[in-house]
Amino acid sequence: MPVWDDLVGQEKVSAQLAAAARDADALVTAVAARAPLPEASKMTHAWLFTGPPGSGRSTAARAFAAALQCVSPDRALGGIPGCGFCDGCHTSLVGTHADVQIVRTDLLSIGVKETRDLVRRAQLSPAGGRWQVIVLEDADRLTEGAGNVLLKAVEEPAPRTVWLLCAPSIEDVLPTIRSRCRLLTLRTPPVEAVADILIRRDGIEPDVAAAAARATQGHIGRARRLATDPSARQRRAAVLKLPLRVDDVGGCLKAAQELIDTASEDAKQLAEEVDVKETEELKAALGAAQGGRMPRGTAGVMKELEDRQKRRRTRTQRDSLDLALIDLTGFYRDVLALQLGSRVAIANAEAEDALERLARGGSPESTLRRIDAIAACREALDRNVAPLLAVEAMTMALRAG
Repeated sequence: MPVWDDLVGQEKVSAQLAAAARDADALVTAVAARAPLPEASKMTHAWLFTGPPGSGRSTAARAFAAALQCVSPDRALGGIPGCGFCDGCHTSLVGTHADVQIVRTDLLSIGVKETRDLVRRAQLSPAGGRWQVIVLEDADRLTEGAGNVLLKAVEEPAPRTVWLLCAPSIEDVLPTIRSRCRLLTLRTPPVEAVADILIRRDGIEPDVAAAAARATQGHIGRARRLATDPSARQRRAAVLKLPLRVDDVGGCLKAAQELIDTASEDAKQLAEEVDVKETEELKAALGAAQGGRMPRGTAGVMKELEDRQKRRRTRTQRDSLDLALIDLTGFYRDVLALQLGSRVAIANAEAEDALERLARGGSPESTLRRIDAIAACREALDRNVAPLLAVEAMTMALRAG
């Protein structure tokens, strides 16, 4: 299966990347044979993948990285790089290729130190592959200092190094960096396409796949989790009951606290397994004694790990809370569609009774104000407002309408 098959609903982007991969293959082949270089090429040293959450930015970047490292013999017969079966494609996609560095963060930002390490690696020649490829999945999380460090590497790239940056929008990347990248904009995949890939690739029942794709409005990752994780479906169902529980002040405050508690519990469950494994691996690497006693001089390293794990838990809690707020926005979007008599498909068909009840009991203007209140809560959380205060203000606004 070609690597491009994982790009759901992104035919235009797939065609652009496939053309660039062909030119990149011709370029490397010409250099190896000391032949004249192609005059015109669709290949460049830096790319910026943008698009809404769930559009498949990192998937597109990984697919392109695999195509650049493709060693299929079919290329010599006119085949498109990116077969998906050869060693270059397979190791690139699973993250074990020596010349493909995939960088993602579960912290709130990417700092200068980590970026300098990437820049140093970018100056190396490929160890065995055709290109040195660095995929930065969270380019929007670069600090200002880290962005300035990266700028130098993008301005003066090594001959066979390719930077693949991913961000929600071009505004999330420094202007000086994005001006030196070729921009690719991905769209939200159609609901039908997401359901189809869940059925084909993950073996999910058609009814479950269709419901998950519709509920997440084309977000591939969330749809897969919703279709495969019963606890995720339970949490979402609890969130969709919140609009019916804000009839009085006490209900608003209780609903806000439960939303925070649910996000905290979700973050705790996700972090516990990773934290324990990381701690044990570090202790073993530092030579901890059988009883758990650490060698002298290692307290600072352990403290650094604890701090990083704490920041990761904070990020995970915020992500979980933000996901709940997105689901809540989708609920009120359905309410608005019913109030306006729109033909847009309802995303939350399982909560149709609650949707109709709220649609009859309010006006489109009040529903829009509620949607604005949720957006204001998300903005407040981005500004590091205390989560409980931000959510309580939102639930009170939902009550007022």
